[in-house]
Formats: sequence, structure tokens, C-alpha cells
Amino acid sequence: MNRYFTVLRGWIMSKLSRRAFIATGLVAGGGLVVGIAMRPGNQAKSLAAKLGPDGEDLVHTYIKIDSNNVVTAVIPHSEMGQGVHTALGQMLAEELDADWEQVQVEEAPAIGEYASYSAGRRYLFANVDFPNLVIPTVDGMMMNVADTLNLQITGGSMSVRTTGILAMRIAGAATREMLQQAAAESWGVPVEEVTTADSHVIHAASNRREPYAAFADTVAAMSPSQTPQFKNPADYKIVGKFVPRRDIPAKVDGSAKFALDVRVPDMAYASVVRSPVPGGSVVELDDGAARSMAGVIDVVVIPQSSVGGMLGETLSTEAVAVVADSYWTANEAVKTLQVTWSETGFESVDSDGIYAQFERDITGGTERQSDRVTGEVSAEFASAARVIDADYHVPFLAHTCMEPLNATADVKSGRAEIWVGCQNPLGFRRDVAAILNMDPEQVTLHNHMMGGGFGRKARPDYAMQVALLSRSVGRPVQLIWSREEDVRQDFYRPAVQSRFRAAFDSSDRLVAWENTYTNKNEPIEAPLIPYRVAAQDIGYVSSPVHIPFGAWRSVDHSQHGFFTESFIDEAAVAVGRDPYEFRAELLQDNPRHLAVLRRAAEEADWNRPLGAGRGRGISLQESFGSLVAQVVEVTVTDGQLSVDRVVAVIDPGLAVAPDGIAAQLESGIIYGLTAALHGEITVENGAVVQSNFHDYPSVRMREAPRIETHVINSGHDIGGAGEPGTPGIAPALANAVFDATGLRIRQLPLGNFDLNYQAEEEGVVG
Repeated sequence: MNRYFTVLRGWIMSKLSRRAFIATGLVAGGGLVVGIAMRPGNQAKSLAAKLGPDGEDLVHTYIKIDSNNVVTAVIPHSEMGQGVHTALGQMLAEELDADWEQVQVEEAPAIGEYASYSAGRRYLFANVDFPNLVIPTVDGMMMNVADTLNLQITGGSMSVRTTGILAMRIAGAATREMLQQAAAESWGVPVEEVTTADSHVIHAASNRREPYAAFADTVAAMSPSQTPQFKNPADYKIVGKFVPRRDIPAKVDGSAKFALDVRVPDMAYASVVRSPVPGGSVVELDDGAARSMAGVIDVVVIPQSSVGGMLGETLSTEAVAVVADSYWTANEAVKTLQVTWSETGFESVDSDGIYAQFERDITGGTERQSDRVTGEVSAEFASAARVIDADYHVPFLAHTCMEPLNATADVKSGRAEIWVGCQNPLGFRRDVAAILNMDPEQVTLHNHMMGGGFGRKARPDYAMQVALLSRSVGRPVQLIWSREEDVRQDFYRPAVQSRFRAAFDSSDRLVAWENTYTNKNEPIEAPLIPYRVAAQDIGYVSSPVHIPFGAWRSVDHSQHGFFTESFIDEAAVAVGRDPYEFRAELLQDNPRHLAVLRRAAEEADWNRPLGAGRGRGISLQESFGSLVAQVVEVTVTDGQLSVDRVVAVIDPGLAVAPDGIAAQLESGIIYGLTAALHGEITVENGAVVQSNFHDYPSVRMREAPRIETHVINSGHDIGGAGEPGTPGIAPALANAVFDATGLRIRQLPLGNFDLNYQAEEEGVVG
């Protein structure tokens, strides 16, 4: 997700004129920054009407307090099963000194006041310690930028470490200070004597104690501080503690509302099919059979743009939809459509050709760009006592969220109403408005819980489609993508080839590391290694393909985690070293990394002997501000692989919600295990082959290992939790398979290979 922010500096310079900079007091070149477009005072009163019937309780942009002293945390992020509403609610409630039993959470609406300004500030000014004087200015600038760019993003494991730190925590502490000030003025006592606890303000000397609700109206008219005094972590009562997740009860009793549950009067249903080859448009359409089916309302050709491919240009792909009185009818009718699609020039492309292209380009067909160059790489390889090399490959992957893509739209009278589950509500609202030639203010978007997102639901194509369908048929429409359409029309995790060389001196010390891979994406640090190797040359070549790509859980860490942690294992084996001890020796300069690795080895009882056909593998990965080490135990019997146990240790700096951290680690491991064992999207005749879970399977319960999670609260800056569990499972698994069989897997998924192999020497597959 940091791709959205890497261009912000240039955007700011292009959008804000020199006059604007001077008028607001922004001094270029590192001078004082004061007063740029900060939204004045407390926005509570102006926002109240936009938050529905409870709006009168709003005392801060992110906080409502009702007459019963119930505190509602307004969360500007989407809930897709990760528990973010609870974790962010904990951070706000902690600083507010609220009674957690009287705290509720609700998702913020898709309006500019809830844009992701804190994420922009985090990425643009990651290590800048601003003086208190300029923080309101910086926040004001980022509010305007995020609002203008329509960013209300949930992804990149950034919710807690950006919005939590820079919005929720500040809102809670600032509101607590305003409550203390309001009570002190009402009681005529010094504010220093007023304390707070359990959603009450207290003056011990006069034995006064009143609920926050008594001062809600007063506080709503006050201006909150952007630099309040935070609590000492030693005094935390909510953060870092187990609390029941707020989203679980409704999911258990069935009252949770997903976008698929939306029902509006006179609603029709739709199913859709797009060109199998990205970029295709309708040349000829025979829809007679569909139109003759009972219940079919219309057949609509939908123009669609911004599919987005690695080639860089915008690919425009049309779709054909059937609108009917039920989804079953619509989907059955879609299957009868006879569509001739235009040729795109990619009809001869297949997976073998794509990998052959990667091989040509990585061997020297295109110019190489550098990520990191340190030391004398060429000299170290020239004088090395031993050199090893290896090539790794991973395939394209789909997202396959359990809840298929769906959205409902009602477009009429110059306005549009959208019901959807998405990861960027403001962005979706903007894109729907654009395709309807409306102003964003004419579009109302209702975001819902999601049955998974993983980056796919940050793409607005399905919401744009349903908006056009509703306008076309003149009534509300609910569009549901079939699983086949979902798998074949994804924005895929890219396929990648990665080539390695490692050099050792006469003492078997690793002295040089060289890595070249195809196609740089995000985050930029994904291919870097934490190990102490004096000479490193890490870089990439461009090798574009036509398959649309997008963010997939942990983005490029999922590929490079497999590559680097597998090859470091190969390096250990090459010099006869234990893989754990080899890594530990190379981490002496990184004590935080070493502590995580050591804890995983200890919890897994690394040195305990395993029986015949059993193996153990290890990995270490830094991603999204967190460190994760994993140890995997496997059994291989008659060529059949059983993943028995996974021990995972995470250092997220501070676990705001320890149970949520554990759940996210387990989820990330299962998601990554699915990819490692089964995940593969292949291409024939320019189109994706796979279509459903029969040929693109997920890990089933019978395959799932026992997972043990452990948390280290190191006190480091807070890191992410939703994505860091995914990158390390594939290499730890492949390393365990090697330990059990002697077979080195260099190409995923493992399910493609025959493990009925016991080698006297190392075998290699891939």
C-alpha cells in the first residue's frame, strides 16, 4: 500500500502552488512549517449530521458519547476479519480512560474527514520527530492530501501503526484532557486536580465524580490538542490485554451484515462475464438464449477501464452482464451467452512462454537496476573458495476471498447509492462517481464487513460495474461475481523468477550475496536480507507481462521471503552448518532479529531429534515493521506430505490485542500455506486456466497443522500483524521438506512435485 504514498511529495508540489506555500507559512528547505490549511477546531459539530441519528453525541471526530455514558469509537478502517475495529477501539479507549465494557465501535463513513491522513504522514515522514509546534500543521497538510487523493485505505498492515498511533491514541488522550478541562471549569477547581477513570471525571478532594456524558456538549465545542499527554504504558489496562472482539458475537449469531446481505426494494440481481484475455472488447454478442429465459430482465454490455497490467498502459476490458430476478437465473443465463471477443495480441501467451521470457531477461536481456550494493562483490566472488547458485520461481496467485466480489447500487435522479465491502471506501466513491460522470458528493457509499479482502477488495471494478448496471436498467441491482469470474478476472500476485549466487571464503564464511529477480513492486525493501554479509548486490530486471497484477497479502514479501530464506538455508547446508545456527551467527549485529529467531528455535525444541521421514525447517522475515520467525515440522510418508506443526514467534513492538495478533498469525500462515502447497495460476492462449476451488484449492481442515504462536513485546515501534505471518511459511515448509527428504524445492507449489524420494545426496526440483 505504500505505493500510494511514494508519489505524494511530487503530488504536493504539483497541487499546491508557490503562493499557497507562502500564504500558509511553509518554508521550503527544512525551515519551520506553521499553519498550512489545518481544519479549525473540533469538527464534531459539522460532522454530527453526517453520522446519523446519534450525531449529537459526537465529541471528537473519532468519539461519540451518548446520554447513557456509552463511548463509541468511530473507526476509519474496514473490518474484513482482522479485528481492526477492536484493536483501534482499544487504543482510543485506553487513552480516554474509558470503561471498556461501555465502549462500542462503528466504521466511519466514506467522507473526506475520515481519509487516511495518518498513513500518509507515516510513510512520508517515517523517522521525523516533529516538535509539538508544527504537528498540527503537518497533520493538517496530510488531511488535505489524503482527502484530495480519496485515500481511506485498509491494507499494508498499517491500521494500528498509523491510524492507531497518529489518530486513535491522540483522539482518546485529547478528549480526556478536554473532559478534565470541562469538569475543572464546571466545578471551579484546578484542572491538575481532576483525574479520569472508567469513563468518569473525578475530583478526589471534593469527592466529586461524574460520567463523561455530563460534559459531552461542552467538549464538543472545544478544540482538541494535536499533542496531548499520553499515558505511561505501565499503566495500560486495555491495550495489551485480552478483550472480547467486538465483531465476533454478530458473526456467531448471524446478525452481522455483509454486502451480500443487502436487500433494497425492487432489487434485481446480476452476473457478469469479461473477456478471458485482458483487454478484450465485445465484437459480436448472441444473447437470444439468455433473453428468452424466464426472469431475465436485460443483457447489458458494460464498458470497463483501468484493468491495469504490468505493461504500464491502461487496458480497457468490456464485460457482458445479465440482470434477472434472482442470482441463480442471472448466472445460468450468463452461461448461455455467445460472445466473440476482440483479439488483444496476447492470445499466444502461455505460462511456459512467460517463464522463458523471465529467463531471457534475467540472463541479460534488459538493463538491471539496483536495490542494494555494498562491499566488493566481484572481488569476493573472484577469490571465493566456494560459490553456489540457484534459481527460484513462484507462480501467479489469485486472492479467492471466501466472500465473492459483490456490490449493490441504486442510481437514480442524479445520485447513486452503493452498498459494498471494500478496502478503500473513499476511493470507491470517487471511481463510481467518475464512471457515472457525477461529483463524488452525489455518491453515498455504505461499507460493510468483508469475508476477506487480502488486497483484492481495494480494486473498484465490481462496484463500477454495478453502478453502470443500475443506471442502465433503472432500478437497484445487486451484482455477484461467480467464483469462476473471481478466479479468472483477478488482479494477481505476480509470478517472479529470482536468481542467486553466494560466495564463501576458505573458512566457510559467507562473504558475498548476489540476487537478481524479475519486476520490482512493493514494498521496496522486500528482497533485502537482515544477515551480515559484507558484499551484497541485490537488483532486478524489468520483464513485463499482460496479466493484471495487484496487492496480495504481504505483497512482494510473499515471494522474496520464499526466495531469500530458502537460499540462506542452501548456504548453510553447502558448508555443513545447522540452518538455525548459521542464521544466528549472521545476526549478531541485529539483536532484535536474533531474539525472535532464538525464541522460535527454543519453543520448537530445535535440537530434538525427529524420526525417519520427518523434517524441520526454519525462516525469519521482517515485514511491515514486525519480525516473524517460524519453525515447521513435516512428515513425508510414501511421497505424501503432512504439515504437522508450526511454531511462530512475532515481535510487533507492542501487541495491542494479543489474541488478535495470534489470530492474524494463524490466518497468515494458513493463507501462505495454501499458496505453498497448492497455489498456481497458469496461462494458456493469453487467459487464466483455473476457475474454482477444484483446480485452485485452499488448505482444508484435514491439512491444517497445529499452530503455536508466541509474542515478544520488545518496545520497538509498533509493527503490523495482518501480513507478516504469510511470507515465512513457504520457506520454512520447503526447508523442512529438504530436511525430511533431501529434496530441495525451488519452485512453488509443492503439490506439483513427487516427494516419494529419499536422496543419498541433495536433490533439486525447480
